[in-house]
Amino acid sequence: MNTKKQAILALEDGRIFQGTSIGKDGEAFGEVVFNTAMTGYQEVLTDPSYCGQLVTMTYPHIGNYGLNVADYESAKPALSGFIVRDHCPYPSNWRSEIDLRSFLVEKKIVGIQGIDTRALTKHIREKGAMKGVISTKDLDPDSLIQKAQSSPGLEGRDLVKQVTRDSQFTWEEGFNQEWLPEQFSYQSVAQVSKKRFRVVVYDFGIKNNILRCLASLNCQLVIVPATTAASEVLKLNPHGIFLSNGPGDPAAVEYAIANVKQLIGRKPILGICLGHQILGLAFGGKAYKLKFGHHGANHPVKNLKTGKIEITAQNHGFALDIESMNSDEIELTHINLNDGTLEGMRHNKLPIFSVQYHPEASPGPHDSFYLFKQFIEEMEKQERSGAKIPKTK
Repeated sequence: MNTKKQAILALEDGRIFQGTSIGKDGEAFGEVVFNTAMTGYQEVLTDPSYCGQLVTMTYPHIGNYGLNVADYESAKPALSGFIVRDHCPYPSNWRSEIDLRSFLVEKKIVGIQGIDTRALTKHIREKGAMKGVISTKDLDPDSLIQKAQSSPGLEGRDLVKQVTRDSQFTWEEGFNQEWLPEQFSYQSVAQVSKKRFRVVVYDFGIKNNILRCLASLNCQLVIVPATTAASEVLKLNPHGIFLSNGPGDPAAVEYAIANVKQLIGRKPILGICLGHQILGLAFGGKAYKLKFGHHGANHPVKNLKTGKIEITAQNHGFALDIESMNSDEIELTHINLNDGTLEGMRHNKLPIFSVQYHPEASPGPHDSFYLFKQFIEEMEKQERSGAKIPKTK
């Protein structure tokens, strides 16, 4: 393979970046975003939430520890393309099974290296996330700019149907206890409950490590496709319902919003990322597109109930409008310290709460794992009381 094959990244506003190819030959279109994590590129590559995006890693040296199947967040990458400053062709790690270039070629992902990712990141921060194209075939800048401009954006697009599973399945795999920090051990929450709770998980593009977190807390998981009707979920008689992460514009996933409306007041619910946004829309709130999104493993969030600061992993381009949430019904629980956006909420009366970020943190710090424990506690309280949740209108 010619490791010096030319590649070009063109943005819709006319900015051009020239580099060399590190993946599949061809063209890839998507919204250009940047991720600030220093490690975890293989989790980023396999995160379904990146569907429709060209992902830029701000850390300059990518690929030095290779990739391995055990750390993939999904079986099939969903991102459109990958952008790095310096690709490492010779990874050094005993767990490595494949190098970055071979992975991108095998998974048919167009990639580019050798560009000034610092300049690209600064440009996106100033101008906002925008449509772009990576090409190894058409190397005419003017042609590529026109292609980028005419490509579809993310607003109004339902990308969930591209990443959700086609059928219902169960999940049993937890974490290897020997590899875990104390807060991930089931023993650390044994006082909360020893009961095996059945949780129905809506798959809007869920990451594997979210499922491992729940399974490690002794949950029996039934994962259902994003389009599953609320009535079918209730037939499974779950103790709780989990709304997963996923890609794209939450307002475009109208069927999910409609189903969640029917589930409010029926069971304890935890939503994260896209699930948080869908829950907010089901409560009558509004969502809007962020200028350049939150993507990385180092975003500071303040827990308004405890006053503590959590360093969080995030990956989203939309957010809920704080002013649109009904304060008589919804309590705001978490705020982003970088831009003041809404990061968490809970219902004042019902056992329902959600966060915008990723408590499973893959990659990222483990500050927010307590949220999974809180979900267990909500199901435990409901089971212990034996009372039916009062259904709201």
